[in-house]
Formats: sequence, structure tokens, C-alpha cells
Amino acid sequence: MKLVPTKIADVFIIEPKVFGDDRGFFLESWNAETFASLGLDLRFVQDNHSRSSKGVLRGLHYQQPDPQGKLVRVANGAVFDVAVDIRRSSPTFGQWVGVELSAANKRMFWVPPGLAHGFLCLEDGTDFLYKCTSFYRPQQEHSLLWNDPALGIEWPLDGITPQLSAKDIAGKPLADAVTFP
Repeated sequence: MKLVPTKIADVFIIEPKVFGDDRGFFLESWNAETFASLGLDLRFVQDNHSRSSKGVLRGLHYQQPDPQGKLVRVANGAVFDVAVDIRRSSPTFGQWVGVELSAANKRMFWVPPGLAHGFLCLEDGTDFLYKCTSFYRPQQEHSLLWNDPALGIEWPLDGITPQLSAKDIAGKPLADAVTFP
């Protein structure tokens, strides 16, 4: 496995070793020893799976208190995945990083606790999988406004209007959001 650093400390693109032939492929998506050897000594307590259509935008979500770290990947389809640093003590507070994750590129993305997370589905029938370091607590969940001009996220919308949940439509701009120290 290879860790690819991003402009936000502790956020990584993860490129697994893929073994393939004319029958298909094999890869390890999670191995505690391998991740620990790369400096990511993680304990996951929950796995989630969502399926979405092209144009669905989910996020930008986070929990405060009891934040979740998320190891995310795509098993079918493709997404543009985004992490936003909302740790006020961080030199990259208010900055975002995005990466395309797909069944084809087999990349994973590590979003540590203290960041908001969201994704835009680029293909119909996209299966998005993620492991979490804390349990989901709906009473602690917050949504950062996906199109806050202060963030300037460059979503690859290509002229489409994203499909949003009521929760995401009501997301707060960074200036009004609950953040982390």
C-alpha cells in the first residue's frame, strides 16, 4: 500500500497493491498491521455502504463531539470525494481537498476526525463504502454547506444540479458552523 499525502495534514489518498490477471483482481482494502506500519494505527467500529445515482451529493457531514475518522472507497461507479478541514487550530482550517475515487482506480481516502466529508456521485449505481472510527450519533451530526463560497469547493458538476437531502440543503456556512478547536 502507498500513502499519497494531500495539502491537508493527516488526510491521505491510499493506493492499494492490486493483483490482477484475466480472471479479475485481488486487493486488501483493510489490514490493521499494514496501515499501522504506514502510521495509521486505526480502530474501526462501524462499516457503512451507500448506493447513489449520478448527481447525488452527500455532505459535507461531521460529528461534534465524538468525531468520526473515515476510510472511504468505491466498489462500483465513481465519486468526487471531498474533505474540509474544520479544525480551528490547523494551518489549513477552511481548506478542502478532493479526489476521484472509483471502482476502476481502486483508491481509498483517509479522512481523519475533525474534518467534514462529502461526495458527489459521478456514475449511476455508485456503491460507496466506508469504515468509521466512532459510532454514528445522529444527535451530534452537523452539515457544512456544500457550496459555501468561503470554501470554494470545485465540484465537477458539469452543468448538472446536484440532488441533495433536506439536511444538506440546510447545511451551515463555515462562518456559522460548529467546528473543532
